[in-house]
Amino acid sequence: MKRVCLLTGRPGTGKTSLIKQAVAGMRGKAGGFYTEEIRSQGIREGFRLVTLDGQEATLAHVNIDSPYRVSKYGVDIDSLDRVGVPALHRAARQCDLVVIDEIGKMELFSADFREAVSQIIGSGKRVLGTIMFNSNPWADAIKRQPQVNLVTVTRTNFHQVLEELRRWLNVAENVNEN
Repeated sequence: MKRVCLLTGRPGTGKTSLIKQAVAGMRGKAGGFYTEEIRSQGIREGFRLVTLDGQEATLAHVNIDSPYRVSKYGVDIDSLDRVGVPALHRAARQCDLVVIDEIGKMELFSADFREAVSQIIGSGKRVLGTIMFNSNPWADAIKRQPQVNLVTVTRTNFHQVLEELRRWLNVAENVNEN
């Protein structure tokens, strides 16, 4: 099996949930980061970056004034470069699996992030990540790398993909699915 598994698909199909569930029961050590929504009174206001070793930083928010924008969100590249990129480098050195959630529009503003992703994907390390569904020249080049297994996630194949990821990660079959 290929060393890099990247999940893609429309927003809301459960890509980050798949990563969290698959990694939770894995044998071995995982590092890196995932992103999650910042919500206030049910309304999405931004995105937070959370490292697997417990650090957090705001990646994007409606109240961030930044030249880097995606939709209504200002993107804080410094937070990504200060928290996310070092987490990827630590994971590449110390862990069995590097988690990169996500390789998307916001993250691609950072040259340091792009370089770290390129190095890690080319390193032979096992990588589990998500990558933007829409076309982007840089992301599309990553998707075409020979070591990348690109999996499209839909609402209907979520459980099938989860089982495939668990097998790929050699996760014990008796892990609680709740």
